[in-house]
This record gives sequence, structure tokens and C-alpha cells, in this order.
Amino acid sequence: MSVVDDPARPKPPHRNAPRPTSGLFRAFWRWHLYASVVVVPVLLVLAVTGLVYLFRFQIEPVLHPDLMRVEHAQGQLTQPWQTQLETVQKAEPGGTVVSFTEPAGVDDSARFTVSTADGLTRDVFVDPYSVRVLGSLDPDSTISGTAVRLHADLMAGRVGDTVIELGACWAIVMSVTGYYLFVRGRRARRRGRLAGATNARLRSRHARTGAFVGAGLLLLVVSGLPWTGIWGEQVQHLATGGGTSLWADDPGALSNPTSTLDESLPHSHHAVPWAQGKSPVPQSNPASTTDDVSVANLDTAVEVGARAGLAHPMTVALPTDERGVYSVIGYAFDDPGAERTVHVDRFGGQVVSTYGYDDYPALAKVVSQGIAVHEGRRFGTVNFWLTALFCVAVVASCVTGPLMWWRRRPRGAGAVGAPRGRMPFAASPLLAVLVVGLALLLPVFGASFVLVLLLDRYVIRRVPRLRRAFDTADR
Repeated sequence: MSVVDDPARPKPPHRNAPRPTSGLFRAFWRWHLYASVVVVPVLLVLAVTGLVYLFRFQIEPVLHPDLMRVEHAQGQLTQPWQTQLETVQKAEPGGTVVSFTEPAGVDDSARFTVSTADGLTRDVFVDPYSVRVLGSLDPDSTISGTAVRLHADLMAGRVGDTVIELGACWAIVMSVTGYYLFVRGRRARRRGRLAGATNARLRSRHARTGAFVGAGLLLLVVSGLPWTGIWGEQVQHLATGGGTSLWADDPGALSNPTSTLDESLPHSHHAVPWAQGKSPVPQSNPASTTDDVSVANLDTAVEVGARAGLAHPMTVALPTDERGVYSVIGYAFDDPGAERTVHVDRFGGQVVSTYGYDDYPALAKVVSQGIAVHEGRRFGTVNFWLTALFCVAVVASCVTGPLMWWRRRPRGAGAVGAPRGRMPFAASPLLAVLVVGLALLLPVFGASFVLVLLLDRYVIRRVPRLRRAFDTADR
């Protein structure tokens, strides 16, 4: 018997034998790819708009220097805020001035937000030294205003908000599976680089960038979820039942509330602390003055806020009716622990209610700190530049991921080219428990995950063309 025919000699594997489809690596690789279909477009929008919002204080003054910058001479004093308010009221007949924001620096203009007669919103800018109206613009039409609207809900209302929440939930899946692939695939990536394999260097760069992005992505997703319409509302409902809240309720404003602080300032992303947006606004007391005539004005409100130690620049929501108050808001941009609002009676000038971080429920404190980190402002310059770098890295990952797929896709095969692997739930009970727990914690993810499983089981697997297109594993 020849050596070639020796039955004891092990036979080489058949070249066309199908690759194994069991095990976590190929299953996680497959889910990482399909999660990216949902996540990449959403993350790309969020990262770009987040960068714009992060640099808004640098971008907008450059684009609108005639409105936001003024000439300041040494020793020149600002004119009374009430005088500036009256000038704006004359320049905007038929409109209602709803808020005033102090200049942030000596070379900055004062900003008055006006609700026009036709229901639009305009920011009117005033030279605080000459009391000259410099002009106005629609805050929603600016680059940063557009970025905020896209970042919030893709400018598509509840539908856009749900799409963003869906992308955020699946971003958790992509991060977790990505870290698994990063660790378990490091030897294969190294071999590919040494062998000069096509796509090897791009794959390594994507892995390293993803390792940096993943942790920050998880942090930003968790800190951004309170904004979402489904998860945020459900958690707030549960928190209320447990005697706490994501937001803060001012007990001094609960006697006769007429509106919330957000309703007083509908375009308030630059002025109202997040936790105070749902706080009720109290009312003034006409009995506090004998002649029933307002004795407090905008200057009174600013002075009361300054004496109360509010952070500058302060924003003042103006009274909307005869029982309204001056709500003086100290945003405390880089320190949520210092944010406070003082409500000033429009008749006697007394403080009706003071409410700030120290009065928040514990959950609202945690959310406020998380949002400050999310917006790159909690830890000063370090937080700012790390957030900027993170956004750039997210953009890079959103580009290199699809590029890797494009280079390795099977041309002319009519298939996506996804790795053939199935989640081994039966063999890994812990994995099943983790997935179920995540689905319960994130209802939008849970619903979409169940939908994907049903489509795979009852549609894709039963249609041969779809089975080939989606590279569905037989086992």
C-alpha cells in the first residue's frame, strides 16, 4: 500500500468545507456588523452635531460678529438693563420679550429673546454701552441651533427621537461585541498585518479607534438616555413611584404654579439647567405693594440674583402676565452643583422662591452631573477636549467600519457578506440572561431585538434567496 493510500494518514480538510458557525466570536462579529447598520448613521449625526454644539461659543461669534461682539472702551459702563429692555420693546412692536441674558464678557452684546406677533422666536442683540439694537436672528436657524435640533430628534419629532433612542440602544450592543472582538481577535489581526493581508491595517486602526470610542460611547449613551422620549419617560415614571425624580420640583413654587421653567423659556437649551426644566414657576403677589403697580424691574431682578450669589452670566425669564415673576437663572455652566434659580416678585421685589442643586432629589443630582459630562463642560478644558476627541474618533469609526465591509464584501454574490454565526444561547445561559436583562432595561432595544429574531426565524430562513443574501447559518 502506498503512503498516499495509507488509511491511517490524516486527510487534509476539504477546501470547500463550510466554516464553523458556532462560538461567540463569529456570532458577535455578525451582530456587530448588523448593529452598525442602525448605529452608524445615528452616531455619525450625533457626533457631528455634538462637535458643532461643543464649539458653539467659538463658531457663532465668528459667523455673527456684528450681532454678538461690541466695542468696549476702558472704564465704559453698561447702561441699565431695564433701559435696554424698553429699547428692544420699541424695536419689536407687537412682540413680547420673554427673556434676557447678560453679556458673558465686556466685548459681548446683551441678548433679549422675543416672541413675535406671528409666533416666531427671535434673539435680539443690544450693545450694552450705547443701548443700540444691533439686529436679530432666529436661534433655530443658526448652525448651533440646527445642530441642537438634529441632535435632539433629527428634527422629526417623536419619530426622530425614537430613531435616536434605537441607535443609542444598539450602540451598547456594538460596543460590547466590539470589545470582545478587539480582545479575541488581536492575534488574527497581528498575523494579518505580518502577512500583508488586504484590509489588515485598516482593520487594526478600526479596532484601536473602537477600543477608545467604546468606553466613552457607553458613558455618553447612558448619560444621554434621560433625554429620550421612551426610556426617559419610563424611568421618570418609575422614579416618581419610588419617591424621587430625574427632574427637580421646587416646593416653594407649588402653591399656584402657572407654568414650568421650560415653558417660560421654550428655546432654553442655553439657559435653563436640565434638572430644573420641569420645575413649576410661582406667582407674584399684588398685595405686596399698596398701589398695585410694579415696583420691581429687570435691574431689580438682576441685582437680587447677584446678591443671591448666582453664577454669571445670568438669564432672566420675564413675567408673562400680571401675576408673573422674574425667574433669575444661574446656569453655572461648568459646575452643576452651583446652579440655582431665584424667583423675584414683580411688585415688591422679594424672593418668592429659591431652588438649586442642593435641593434636588439624589437621582436628579446624578443625572445633572452626567449631562454636564455628556456636554463636555463638567471638568473644564480636559472634559471639553476629551469630548471633542471622542466625537472625532466616533466619526472615524463610522467611516472605517463601512469601508472595511466594502473592501471585503463578496462581489457579484448577491450577499451582504456577514460572518456566518449564531448566538449560542442554549449553550451559554449567562449570555441569554444578559441579553434578556438588557432588553428589559432598554425597551426599545428589546422590542427591536425580538423583531429581528422573528424576521430571522420566520422570514429570512424560509426564503432561500434571503438566506443567501444575509449569509444565514444552518446551525
